[in-house]
Amino acid sequence: MRFASVRIGDRDVVAAAVTDESVIEIGNLLELAGDATPHVPRSMREMIAGGDALLKAIEAAGREATEDTLNLRAMVPDAWHPPVRHPGKILAVAMNNSASNERKISAPDHPAFFLKPSSCLVGHGEAIRIRPYYGSVHPEPELALVIGKRTRDVEPDDALDSVYGYTIFNDITSNGMRAEDRFHYWAIYADPDNPDQTKKVEQHLSYAARYKGTDTFGALGPWLVTRDEIENPDNLHVECQVGGETIADDNTRYYNFKVAEVISFISQFHTLEPGDVISLGTAFKPGAGRKSIHQANFQTVAGPVSVSIEGLGRQENPVIVEDKAIGQWRLN
Repeated sequence: MRFASVRIGDRDVVAAAVTDESVIEIGNLLELAGDATPHVPRSMREMIAGGDALLKAIEAAGREATEDTLNLRAMVPDAWHPPVRHPGKILAVAMNNSASNERKISAPDHPAFFLKPSSCLVGHGEAIRIRPYYGSVHPEPELALVIGKRTRDVEPDDALDSVYGYTIFNDITSNGMRAEDRFHYWAIYADPDNPDQTKKVEQHLSYAARYKGTDTFGALGPWLVTRDEIENPDNLHVECQVGGETIADDNTRYYNFKVAEVISFISQFHTLEPGDVISLGTAFKPGAGRKSIHQANFQTVAGPVSVSIEGLGRQENPVIVEDKAIGQWRLN
């Protein structure tokens, strides 16, 4: 099934898809199954926490409903929220596309990942807002998954059982702020040959909080598609357009690390909780003669930006460049 978090009138509700543009509220859908219905979830995280019992009840109600009944109760949302509005954490895998391998001077032989705050999220149709002082800003179209159960130290063969569903993520990134926040410095390490001494190691480092986590730097949705609907997440077509021009035409089969491997690896460091989001990495192959995502600088290239993933639908967001300078932040 396909689920969404939407606003209908003045109410924020969890809903199921009727068409690509219309939904039926979960509460209304469950009513169709009769009186013995479970608690109606008020949020996607609450629905995920309901586990298989709630999901099976919703699926049963959907099977019992006639097309005429669904269409009668279907509504077009007034606004789309991220499917999971306030995930506990968003984990994103860095440089996971094999197309980036030739650019690596050195790299770890495991998934490298970073955290984005839930405050960066926007939903389908909501504006991505940037400011001139952000510098260059571009899209990064990615497959994302939502965790369905508490997971720690999961084996890769069992890792997909932890997935509730899949969705679309646009990992908006500022190369401008990444460059500004770069350190070239001497890192201090304990000397492995002499524990009483330290040694200096030359390193380059940039922290991701600004260039990955600024407000509106994460477009999620519109749909959360349950995992049974996606036969193989490691072979999905991904396309990204900016202003109607295709800037990425790729497939998740080109990820260096498979979905199950990423979940298993991360779970050995972070306990994954229901509703957590993992974004698997950028699909950015531009194709012959096309502009790349790195050339689609929102400061100079007008939106909207859209991301389509096979089986998951299409996400589109307008881009607004706000005429606002950075404020005074130093003490007088």
